[in-house]
Amino acid sequence: MPTPMNETNTLGAIGETPMVELPSMRPEGGASISVKWEGANPTGSLKDRMALAMITKARQHGVLQPGEPVVEFTGGSTGSSLAFVCAVLNHPLHIVTADCVAEEKIASMRALGAHLEIVETPNGTSYDGLFDDLRDKAEEVQAQTGAYFTDQFTNSDQLNGYEALGQEILDQRPNIDEFVMIVGTGGCAMGVSQSFRNHGAEVDVTLVEPAESPVISSGTTGSHTVQGTAIVGAPPLVEQERYDRVRTLPAQKGIDCVQQLASDDGLLVGTSTGMNVAAAQQIAAERPPDDTVVTIACDTGLKYLSDGLYEGLRGSEFCLS
Repeated sequence: MPTPMNETNTLGAIGETPMVELPSMRPEGGASISVKWEGANPTGSLKDRMALAMITKARQHGVLQPGEPVVEFTGGSTGSSLAFVCAVLNHPLHIVTADCVAEEKIASMRALGAHLEIVETPNGTSYDGLFDDLRDKAEEVQAQTGAYFTDQFTNSDQLNGYEALGQEILDQRPNIDEFVMIVGTGGCAMGVSQSFRNHGAEVDVTLVEPAESPVISSGTTGSHTVQGTAIVGAPPLVEQERYDRVRTLPAQKGIDCVQQLASDDGLLVGTSTGMNVAAAQQIAAERPPDDTVVTIACDTGLKYLSDGLYEGLRGSEFCLS
């Protein structure tokens, strides 16, 4: 079966995203900070890389035949990315999600042709056990329909997509000293780290997680506001030998950073990106000025406008003469 990504379809637009330096975020006397702008991918998310890798590998392995259905559960951008890839490759997609997910994400999944099954939550907010409830529902769909379950939290095929991201980072910032990445499935951090290792690049890798739910560093979970991260238990894809340290910080720090990136740099991003950049700032302050810290702008903030993420920011006052 031929590789589905080529110059003749929209899947070829995935990757080769720009690298942007953030001088406004650089601590005085500290290292420079650059972000890989993954909002430039077709659905505005780095998860396009993961979705394409999982579907491509499933087709190559023969566990997903042309026209066969796919199922996944998601509270993040994975659903939109899978909907995009499945639309191009003509795979019916069944998404299990929850009513606490951003309205824009639900709307984009529907627009791209996915069938949605939405689990109701108390007052439209997450609760303990939601992850398991969504997974159980996805497994029911798999059993009833025979759909291929991409199972993003355990599917190592996604690492292939993220190794390409690591190569792009090395091409754009060959002098990189530290890579910083928040953990959702853990696939991005692990794939990029593997890419560094394959190319003999000596780069420190730091994982980021909300202080309210320090799953990797402390083995505990809690309620927080960073969608798609620190959901439940230690991510199966995270391997200790592939990272150097874990940095925790309050989710509010990520929100504050999101708003600063909007007002100072004109970048609309989500809270996971805010967490990445806030952590990168702390790390850059600890490193010498000749060093380079790179992190990921995971997706566009256009997906979060209905969540109130940018409330409190006021536009510039002007008058027309």
